[in-house]
Amino acid sequence: MTPDPIPQWLAPVRAGAEAITANDLAAFLPPDDADPRRGAVLMLFADPVGDGLETATLLLTERAHHMRSHPGQVSFPGGSIDAGETAVQAALREAEEETGLDPAGVVVFGELPELWLPPSNFAVTPVLGWWPTPMDVGVVDPDEVHAIHLVPLAELLRPDHRVNVRHPSGWVGPAFLIGPDRDVVLWGFTAGVITRLFDYLGWSTPWSSVWADYDVRDLPPYMLQGGNRSAGPTDRRER
Repeated sequence: MTPDPIPQWLAPVRAGAEAITANDLAAFLPPDDADPRRGAVLMLFADPVGDGLETATLLLTERAHHMRSHPGQVSFPGGSIDAGETAVQAALREAEEETGLDPAGVVVFGELPELWLPPSNFAVTPVLGWWPTPMDVGVVDPDEVHAIHLVPLAELLRPDHRVNVRHPSGWVGPAFLIGPDRDVVLWGFTAGVITRLFDYLGWSTPWSSVWADYDVRDLPPYMLQGGNRSAGPTDRRER
C-alpha cells in the first residue's frame, strides 16, 4: 500500500475540502453574468516539529506597504492564473515568485471551491499544500512583498489572538493578530477563509456569538494608503 503523502492530522482538511461548499466559505457567489478573472492561492501547511496542530504553521505573505492597492495586506501567496495554467500551477508559480519556495517540495493534496470576490470580480481557487521539509523562504521582491510569515496554527485557533477590525467603509469583521509582537493584522478574504475552514473542521475554539466580546480596531493607516478606502473586505491583490 502506498503511504499517505500527508500526515494524519491533515487528513480532515483533505476530507473537508471534498465536502465543503463555496457557501460554507464565503458570503457571495458569482452571478451567471459575472465573467470573473481567475486566480489561485496556496494554502501551505508545514509541521517542522511533528506535533500536528500544536506545532504546525501556515505560510502567509504581507504585501509591500507602499503599494498603490491593498498595502500591507496579509494573504496566501497567489495571484492571477495565466493562460494555459491550472489553479495548482498558478498557485505554485506565484508562491515561488513571492517567497522563493521550491514547488517541487510541495505536496498538493486538494483544492477548496472557487470563491468570488465581488469588488475585483476575481474568482479565486485556494490550493491546499503540504510542506514535508520546510525550506528557507524570504522576500524575493521587496517592491511587492514586505514580509513572509510562518504563522503557528495554534495562534489562529485561540481566541486571544482574535480581534474585530473596522474598515473605513463601515464594515466590521473578524481578524487575527500575528507576528512575534502580534502587531500584524490578518483580515478580509484570507482571514475569512481561515476562520470558516477551521470552524467547519471543528479545529478552532468557536468565535463568541457576541462580537462585542472582541476588541474592535481600526485598520492601521499603512493598510489604507493609496488604496480604495471604500472597498469591502473581499478585495484581493491584482496583477
